[in-house]
Amino acid sequence: MSTTAAPAVTASPRRIAALALPALVVLAAEPLYVLVDTAVVGHLGRVPLAALAVGGTVMTLTAWVGTVVAYGTTGRSARRFGAGDRAAAVAEGVQASWLALATGVLVAVAIGIGGGALARTLVGGPGEVADAAAGWLRVAALGAPGLLLAAAGNGWLRGIQDTRRPLLFVLGPNLLSAMLCPLLVYPAGLGLVGSAVANAIAQTLSGVLFAAALVRERVSLRPRPRVIGQQLVLSRDLLVRGVAFQASFLSATAVAARFGAAAVGAHQIAVQLWFFTVLVLDALAIAAQSLVGAALGGGDAAAARFLARRIALLGGLCGVAFAVLIAAGAGLVPSWFSSDPQVREQAMTAWPWFVALQPIGGVVFALDGVLIGAGDVRYLRNLTIVCAFGGFLPAIWLAYAFDLGLGGIWAGLTLFVVLRLAGLLLRMRSGAWAVTGAVR
Repeated sequence: MSTTAAPAVTASPRRIAALALPALVVLAAEPLYVLVDTAVVGHLGRVPLAALAVGGTVMTLTAWVGTVVAYGTTGRSARRFGAGDRAAAVAEGVQASWLALATGVLVAVAIGIGGGALARTLVGGPGEVADAAAGWLRVAALGAPGLLLAAAGNGWLRGIQDTRRPLLFVLGPNLLSAMLCPLLVYPAGLGLVGSAVANAIAQTLSGVLFAAALVRERVSLRPRPRVIGQQLVLSRDLLVRGVAFQASFLSATAVAARFGAAAVGAHQIAVQLWFFTVLVLDALAIAAQSLVGAALGGGDAAAARFLARRIALLGGLCGVAFAVLIAAGAGLVPSWFSSDPQVREQAMTAWPWFVALQPIGGVVFALDGVLIGAGDVRYLRNLTIVCAFGGFLPAIWLAYAFDLGLGGIWAGLTLFVVLRLAGLLLRMRSGAWAVTGAVR
């Protein structure tokens, strides 16, 4: 096994920013491309746009699986890298890539066979929208192997603290796709299917670029079932954690809908803005994954604890900055999304909670990244399940039972984040997360 000197781990704001800012661009590339895709298809008419919404939801779930693979791979690769074994760090990427490729092929085959039935289920029956969505899905799903390969590639490259190549490998194909999409939809006459072709091309090209980066590393490309099994366990815990989040936010939307159209519209505005701030804070969490994993892999638990404190502080400061901006925009921002006075009035009910959540959430997301980098994913899974099913879900359904309106829902969301913060701070204080060594 080839080893190198363990890299020095620094907690300077400059180093953290050097990892977080490129990660932010990569995280933002896909949502921005989706906006371009939506704008292009939107001019085809109501049915194609509805079909894209349905098909896009399925591919978003696939991308979410990719994020799980990426996060799990980053922590494992970072530990190997921190221990001074770059080849082993890259080898984690090889096994993650085999796992991603197999999953992507399964997704493509499953959608190819059952895309029609899936589209009809999501739409609620047969019809124009279901047929169009099925056609889009069958073509777009061909990009699933590339999409998941790119996710695994992001994981191991972040683990070895290489931020330049992921930026190029994600931005380049997405820019190409953004140019191809209108050309294929309109001059080429492919319509909605042209959008799917552009998606599949971009995702496949991105996956090929990440796979080629692995080949250039000159490590063994042989699948190792034992390592893949270990990665599956890690991914399972992250998936279960993600399901708890999905159940919570779906329930919140369901409760908001029971308070009327204005309430659910205002909830959608606030929650989408919340997801945007989460996107930015996730970039800081990715830096935490890489740096904390490397520190623990190098046997330096003290450095990992110092990193955790510094990154949590930076997360809190970012949250405060968001809170100030959101509070200042209270009278203006909701009007960007709706001209309905009732929707804007309901948004003001959620707004104080939304503002208060920012500093708390900033610390929570940063510490999430710390524990993922440390490989302490089982604790994160259990904490999320307890907070979701023991705090958030009862709170929002009580809000419905006592007719507390949108304010009650957002009070429940605040409770959820506060409970998670308490659990994370207790874990930090215990030090049980800071297990050193190349593997946990």
